[in-house]
Amino acid sequence: MSFTLRRQFAGALCALLLVGVLAVPAGAISTSASAAVLMDVDSGRVLYSQNANARMLIASTTKIMTALVAIEHGNLSDMVTVRRDATLAEGSSMYLKEGDRLTLETLLYGLLLCSGNDAAVAIADAVGGSQAKFVAMMNKKAAELGMTNSSFANPNGLDAENHYSTALDMGKLARAAVTNETLVRIASTRSITIGGRTMYNHNKLLSMMDGCIGLKTGYTRAAGRTLVSCAVRNGQRLVAVTLQDGNDWADHEQLYEYGFAAYPATQAVNIGQTVRSVRVKDGFPSTVPLMAAEGFSWPVGKEETLTTEVKLTRALTAPVSAGTVVGQAIFKLNGAEVGRVNLLCGSDVLPQLNSPLDAFRQIPLR
Repeated sequence: MSFTLRRQFAGALCALLLVGVLAVPAGAISTSASAAVLMDVDSGRVLYSQNANARMLIASTTKIMTALVAIEHGNLSDMVTVRRDATLAEGSSMYLKEGDRLTLETLLYGLLLCSGNDAAVAIADAVGGSQAKFVAMMNKKAAELGMTNSSFANPNGLDAENHYSTALDMGKLARAAVTNETLVRIASTRSITIGGRTMYNHNKLLSMMDGCIGLKTGYTRAAGRTLVSCAVRNGQRLVAVTLQDGNDWADHEQLYEYGFAAYPATQAVNIGQTVRSVRVKDGFPSTVPLMAAEGFSWPVGKEETLTTEVKLTRALTAPVSAGTVVGQAIFKLNGAEVGRVNLLCGSDVLPQLNSPLDAFRQIPLR
């Protein structure tokens, strides 16, 4: 993950704490889901929520976490020998047989395209050593992502009492998943022939909607239809989550149309852009430009205002060196802080010349 993205993830924590300030107007949109969330990826801002913290069964959308943990801890080229327990997995399958040897990458395609429950078990055995150990890794990753209302009991999403999540937590997981290039590459593939197998993606949004890049479908009788997806438009990425939704394809399309139109990403500053010039005491020249160390953008609604404040760590006195961090640009949405970036001196500032001797002293020796 880039330094800029880590900074914006920190800003996202502010967004989640300021739900009352940043909430979408009631009645602006609705879905057929029991729970739903629409979230901006880079900022973490929730653009729409419906029963977002209700703990629910999540079915095969679980496999987003399975894939993320496997990619982070495994090696795509590793050869995996399928154990018997994988062949006993119920439900959707990529039709593994005991003793089959496949690369981890092939299993990940089977996991995310075919929704193979057998692939999930084979991956867990290979990467974690056992299903139990791999599930522990999944729960550790969930804690790292701030998924405070989630618990994983298996790698495939089959119904279990201690296997659940929320629309909000799945949005957090989706944000992390779409920053993983390998996961996005696999999840956005419509069909592939690999390892002697041809597989097709179950996610109809890939063909229904321009800009969709995955992620995962799910269904059990108890969970109903679950869907987590991501779409990109004009450089802005949104993730949508619907749980127990019989009209999920249409609902996701509607959520994206709403989100991109109502909350387009606004670029507050670009990396290297001069934010302000400030006075330097006894300096020559007497001012120095302050440049943004990184870019910052935020989704802004039509009735909202994104402002920038500059806060210096100290009054500047010459000499000052280019590249020195001397303050921060603080970004506020309707007065509530949503992020900040460091400000750097854009040039050197020398002490003022008071005598010919001063001028001589400032000539560099060669």
